[in-house]
Amino acid sequence: MIHIEGFVTGRAQENCYLIYNEDNLLIVDPGSEGDRIAKEIKRTGRKPAAILLTHTHYDHIGAVEQLRNLYHVPVYVSALEQEWLGNPVYNLSGLGSHQDMPDLIVQPAEYEFELKTYTIGGMTFEVVPTPGHSIGSVSFIFDDFVVVGDALFRGSIGRTDLYTGDLQQLLYSIKTYLFTLPRELPAYPGHGEATTIGHEIDTNPFFN
Repeated sequence: MIHIEGFVTGRAQENCYLIYNEDNLLIVDPGSEGDRIAKEIKRTGRKPAAILLTHTHYDHIGAVEQLRNLYHVPVYVSALEQEWLGNPVYNLSGLGSHQDMPDLIVQPAEYEFELKTYTIGGMTFEVVPTPGHSIGSVSFIFDDFVVVGDALFRGSIGRTDLYTGDLQQLLYSIKTYLFTLPRELPAYPGHGEATTIGHEIDTNPFFN
């Protein structure tokens, strides 16, 4: 049985997720508050196996270095955004929108996602492309849920006015890779409350 827990981190109210089985744990989008994330991991009693990134905007990667160094686990990211980890302009930390935010420079990820099925720490999931919010955005499809990053939200979709954003591409991504999933499948976004695929098909104003 695979479990998922989410909690809100940082000023951007970003959702970090811990996904775990009996022994191991995957960290998804550790946006900030690395000490707090580490406490939550300790509470689960599981061993971290990897850090998975849906995309590389600053609010999703702020605690990557701290947790990678603490647990000595690899980071996985889309090849299209590998460079963004170390580029404050691309990861949006260096745009001056928050004057007190230092430029965020994260070392390169150990692995670049292929669009295929992975098994890490005994947990199996499929990586699918969901660009439109950013060019390298991906979603992770597990048997019992999907993690959608900032592609799809409850009642909304991700912003498309940022670097490499594209509204039509995002709508296509959602309809092609997410709305073809089972209607009852829970969807866990990068911000806000969880939803289900069917709920968004039926009520999301961008598709109705």
